[in-house]
Amino acid sequence: MTRARGPGRGPVDSGEPDRLYVVTGGRSRTREDSFDLVTLVVSEGEPARGMPSEHVRILELCRRPMAVVELSSYLRMPVGVVKILLCDLQDSGRVSARHPGPAGRGDQLPPRDTLKKVLLALQKL
Repeated sequence: MTRARGPGRGPVDSGEPDRLYVVTGGRSRTREDSFDLVTLVVSEGEPARGMPSEHVRILELCRRPMAVVELSSYLRMPVGVVKILLCDLQDSGRVSARHPGPAGRGDQLPPRDTLKKVLLALQKL
């Protein structure tokens, strides 16, 4: 089907649904605490028959821990869309998320003087 163009306008709607809208079921947001860019995702099972192809691909990619931002890159989808798909998979128990934790007590910052020296050295570059 050819798309007609109006003067100075983009393509006219051809009636085909937007793929990402369909993939997410029209949703545009996830739970605030669900996933961030560096959350590691791990598959907890094999794909089920009739599962959407995007879910299957995520389960295959996450056989080893993979960050959300990496998944977005491999799937060639926006991070927001990937997060929605991951929420679906997490709700069904097919993936688990490993959120990066805060630094422990043993992970102390260097002394303040050292940080100032590093900052000054960087500014001189």
